[in-house]
Amino acid sequence: MHGVAYTVFEGTQPEPMGVMILGLLHNALGPGQDMILARLEGAKPEYTGVVAGMSGSPVYIDGKLLGALSYRIGAFSREPIAGITPIGQMLEVAHQSSDLIAANSPPPLSSLTANAKGAVPFAGADQDTVETTAIRPMDTPLVFNGFSPQALAFWKEHASSPSLTAVEGIGGSSSDENQPEPIIPGSAVSALLMRGDLEIAATCTVTYVDPKQLLACGHPITQFGPVSMPMTKAQVVATLPSPLNAFKIINTTQTVGSFTEDRESAIRGQFGEQAKMIPVTVNITGEGAPRALHVEVVDQPQITPTAVMVAVFQGLMQRNNFTAEASYRIRSVVNVSGFPAVHFGGLIAPSEIAPANLMAALMVGERFSRLYDNAARQTPINDVEIEVEAIPKHLAAQLESAQSTASIVHAGETIMVEATIRPWRGEVRNVRIPVTLPAVLGEGQVRLLVSDGSTLDRITQTSRSGSSPNLDVAATIEQLNNLHENDRLYVTLLEPSPQAVLDGRTLATVPMSMANVLEPLRQNQKLTLSGESAVPIASVAVDNMLNGQQVLTLRVE
Repeated sequence: MHGVAYTVFEGTQPEPMGVMILGLLHNALGPGQDMILARLEGAKPEYTGVVAGMSGSPVYIDGKLLGALSYRIGAFSREPIAGITPIGQMLEVAHQSSDLIAANSPPPLSSLTANAKGAVPFAGADQDTVETTAIRPMDTPLVFNGFSPQALAFWKEHASSPSLTAVEGIGGSSSDENQPEPIIPGSAVSALLMRGDLEIAATCTVTYVDPKQLLACGHPITQFGPVSMPMTKAQVVATLPSPLNAFKIINTTQTVGSFTEDRESAIRGQFGEQAKMIPVTVNITGEGAPRALHVEVVDQPQITPTAVMVAVFQGLMQRNNFTAEASYRIRSVVNVSGFPAVHFGGLIAPSEIAPANLMAALMVGERFSRLYDNAARQTPINDVEIEVEAIPKHLAAQLESAQSTASIVHAGETIMVEATIRPWRGEVRNVRIPVTLPAVLGEGQVRLLVSDGSTLDRITQTSRSGSSPNLDVAATIEQLNNLHENDRLYVTLLEPSPQAVLDGRTLATVPMSMANVLEPLRQNQKLTLSGESAVPIASVAVDNMLNGQQVLTLRVE
């Protein structure tokens, strides 16, 4: 059988190309999920091959909508052979009756109807024509507008998806540009994962349109199910042929609604629907003029944490005064509906592993994820505000040694702890910290921990590695708001008495009677008990990202 498919090779007008049906592959995409095998015909498809961004291109036979070009067959194929998702499977995503009519059809066919059942007879179906291992969705170009190659590599490392081909800088955005051409089957359409000063857009082709909705792609982008992504019109600047990775170069334009479903057979967009996004602001001060980066990211677990990280990374990367030895002081605020504001941050310096901007992005992402991915969170995150002070110095230091001026002490006594700190390529510094011991302190040996803030967090919030996933939102916020600064030196008394961590709150020197009462909570992982209590008793600023720990043993008389 012979038909015609429509896609945009350049501009906004869909162009026809011939389609020769080769056969039907039963259950090729799963039980009851058939795929139609076809060869594309015509000068352009034979030159470009199967192109990323072509998925969703509608295929018509005798005026009836057969389905959407959606699957690539093999790699480096010498022929443009593709798989077609039947329209009956796609219309299951539309959540409407089976007699839907396409409101707009590409020229020259002006009165095409959707065959909801996909009931077009096929000749010579051969299930063994192609091995299913050689079948994969056509790549969906994921265009990063405003991102550096380093930021693109960062995204690929943390948010890889087999159906998304990340393409840096090949495209643009103009959300305030009105595109008068209507969306019709064969038009290019984009789903925005991020918009604003930076944009991430996934583009494919429209298969089906009615006055309220459209279906596109013929395969999933993320297959998350219910989604909320801005839906925009798109212009194809050019189609780049390549035997390795042919793709469309896209400009996104006017926002026309929101994608609301991302399913196995199609993505569904609703016209006029407002997408729910999370505003993220990154304010950067320091050398040079202050700069603000404003973006919105989609509210979706597979994407949001990585999108926040890559926005921070790119914001720090693109300043002219960026250097590999720069350090950053970060203060972040996340506002969650119905809860107190969440504050976290710290001083980030370069390390042997990565530059400071990458470490800063990872720190923000890790702490944001602890809140965003909390299984108990039911209310939305309203916004994220990140204040960054860029410091043109390598502000890292190592704690080399520590000692007490007295080895025999008394309860309530003030002693002096001396610490030796070595800044990165700097002169060794000696820091003196007056430490007042508790007035109630039993005789015998006690230990003092002299350390950075991260070490203190690990021993005072021991549930973070164990029962942390079971913390409710309030407890997670409590933990995040009580993290210790990483540019201070802490002196902590380690007492041989129980310590409890309950719902994110640390209870030091718990009496044995109370520990016994709390024991049942330990069984359901709401409580963590340890045999030693950590009581912070002094700290001093060192103005460097500090790393290291020392333990001093004292005798109390």
